[in-house]
Amino acid sequence: MTDSGADPCQALAVVAAAGRARRFGADKRRVPLADGRPLITTTLDRARTFFDRVAVVIRIDDDPAELGLGDARVLRAPRADRGLGASIGDAFTALLASDDPATVTALWLGDMPWVSDATVQALLARAGATRIVRPLLDGVPGFPVLFGRAFWPELAARADGDGARDLIARHRESLIELPVSDPGVLRDVDRPGDLPHA
Repeated sequence: MTDSGADPCQALAVVAAAGRARRFGADKRRVPLADGRPLITTTLDRARTFFDRVAVVIRIDDDPAELGLGDARVLRAPRADRGLGASIGDAFTALLASDDPATVTALWLGDMPWVSDATVQALLARAGATRIVRPLLDGVPGFPVLFGRAFWPELAARADGDGARDLIARHRESLIELPVSDPGVLRDVDRPGDLPHA
């Protein structure tokens, strides 16, 4: 594959959903949105709109059936309680061990189903095996972030911390930041008041 844009058939979405949602006060993954569908199901369906293959990162003690994950590929995060960075590390360790053929992975947060079609398509158009592509809304980095396969080993080595910000900072020469007008790249659900009203 060249770095002239990601082939959706060789791109994988990894939806991070292993957090404890302590600020929310309950398992927000199962909380229904206005249309009655659970938050995690809605996010997975959004990811499936653009990616032929979608994996979801969950805790070691989670029941995929109870979460309504359907046929989504499950990646377990034994170290989920150490934070998003550790969950990312567990997920990419599993991906590397599986010989997954993807050349690009979109890291998507499980509580962010509102990213627009145009944003994801624009990110994919710029993605490549040696690139990191992320959206910017008014200068603020958002999600999903697309990581080329060249960065998988460093992602797999993560053991703690808040995501992959330091990794991105180390590879500024490979980073493409895409300015967007899409509030969905920053909109998430941390507290019950963040849920949309019917």
